[in-house]
Amino acid sequence: MCLGVPGQVVSISSPEDKLGVVDIGGVKRVTNLVCVAPTDAPLESLVGQWVLVHVGFAMSRLDPAEAERTLALLREVGEIDEALAAMREGEGAALRGPR
Repeated sequence: MCLGVPGQVVSISSPEDKLGVVDIGGVKRVTNLVCVAPTDAPLESLVGQWVLVHVGFAMSRLDPAEAERTLALLREVGEIDEALAAMREGEGAALRGPR
């Protein structure tokens, strides 16, 4: 199943490429932020924000309450454990960023 997982932007790794590091359940992934990049503020304004991540892209911003509800539902159905395990397996490659 393909799903988007909530994560929190913890840093900006490449402003020119619109890449940031997102913490998803303790796994930090380089993520493309182009779809959620603000047009009226610097990319750094996303640090601390929650986003919905799917295949390396932040697809939308989430408020913290919505992020927690989504994480709780994913835990309940067991999807988050499977997704996090897959991310941990590729964590080294993910932190190097897209090729």
